[in-house]
Amino acid sequence: MPYTPTHLQTPPSREDVDQRKGLAVLEFGTPWCGHCQRAQPLVEQLLNGQPQVEHIKVEDGPGRPLGRSYRVKLWPTLVFLKDGQEVARVVRPETAQALDDALAQLTAA
Repeated sequence: MPYTPTHLQTPPSREDVDQRKGLAVLEFGTPWCGHCQRAQPLVEQLLNGQPQVEHIKVEDGPGRPLGRSYRVKLWPTLVFLKDGQEVARVVRPETAQALDDALAQLTAA
């Protein structure tokens, strides 16, 4: 599944994420976050060539249980998952290389 430009209206539960099969990138952030906006071209570039990787874009903030369960502190935070298990994490990516490295860990896992 390619890059998803918008946040989900209803985020999945942690249980749903933990039970997912296959490869996924769970992205935490908000539409108004400047760091998130600057990272979007990098995230899009990474995921558009990876149809086997599901992109789950979740709006985060105080009281949002999914972000808290992953201990998200800064936006954007991208959690790379294989079969629901975290393999890599990138916080506030500034280069394509940081995301490429995490994707390499994901696909090698």
